[in-house]
Amino acid sequence: MPQQLIIRQVELYRIFIPLNEPFVISLGPIHSAENVLVILRTEEGPVGYGECSPFMSINGESAGTCMVVGGYFAQLLKGKNALDLEQHIAAMDGLIYGNSSIKSAFDMALYDLASQHAGQPLYRFLGGRNDKLITTDYTVSIGDPGQMAIDAVKIKQAGYPAIKIKVGKNGATDIERIRLIREAVGEDIPLRIDANQGWSVDEAISTLQGMAKYNIEHCEEPIPRWAILDLPAVRAQSPVKIMSDESCGDHHDAERLIRLQACDYMNIKLGKSGGIFNALKMVELATAAGIHLQVGAFMESRLAMTAFAHFALCSPMITHYDFDTALMFSTDPVTGGIDYGANGVIKVPEVAGLGATMEPAALAAFDKLIF
Repeated sequence: MPQQLIIRQVELYRIFIPLNEPFVISLGPIHSAENVLVILRTEEGPVGYGECSPFMSINGESAGTCMVVGGYFAQLLKGKNALDLEQHIAAMDGLIYGNSSIKSAFDMALYDLASQHAGQPLYRFLGGRNDKLITTDYTVSIGDPGQMAIDAVKIKQAGYPAIKIKVGKNGATDIERIRLIREAVGEDIPLRIDANQGWSVDEAISTLQGMAKYNIEHCEEPIPRWAILDLPAVRAQSPVKIMSDESCGDHHDAERLIRLQACDYMNIKLGKSGGIFNALKMVELATAAGIHLQVGAFMESRLAMTAFAHFALCSPMITHYDFDTALMFSTDPVTGGIDYGANGVIKVPEVAGLGATMEPAALAAFDKLIF
């Protein structure tokens, strides 16, 4: 087998897919997925796929900026050996600071090619084993407390193993939201909350203390990420375990959080870390610190979700999975990939590489750049 896969063509697609209904968080409503797909075609035949879902208020990127920066990366990688993965990650970082979302899409496509070349499913290429059950939670958008309770009951009836609830808009109202939801769904299903940085420090402490009796599994990012030095105090006074999210972008952030003893869990998203390469470093740090992890998502399709599920199998420290947003899409343009089964159970494809591609007919409808 040749020890190289030369990248002969890079394709960028700007994906726009409306959601079935608005997805509302404390940072605002989301009406559609506006993502970027990266396709790396090689001289030897294998094709690598990667996808990102930029989020302007979190990683400072949009689909438009990703298309521009993706063009720089295309020129950087075209004609190079895709198997020189670490070298390419360093080259992208050396070319431009930040831009973690579009970097993650290229990183994903490179790992797809590398694992195909190795003849292994991506999870096995990452040193993982398909020996644990991956079940996604499902999320209740923030809104009227009564309607949120109705929505939570529907999620429980659909068989999902846990309910994630968006909060972060007025602490007192958030307590009422959780009270009504807990009364509606009973005590036998885990509730997880995500404030998306919506509370002040004092509000976070009082709100979490007010939720103590509702048996909340954990709270994601209760305060603004720039207030990271206050997060240990929130954690110390909270009866609810704290999970970092927006404050935990890459391995450097993970190291800071660990040294500050600021959180009980960390949420890894490849669109924040810059991709799998850096995310593996985060797993290593968390493992040494005894911190369990969640793998989460923005608004990616099943293609990127497949990469997330493969990655989630790389370590026993990854125990929480938040892969529901692809289920909110009005259409599914992905061929292959993960299967969402009953009760939120996710099955990973047992083929070499990522095991997910995008339908050519769907791609024809999207704006594209070819290098």
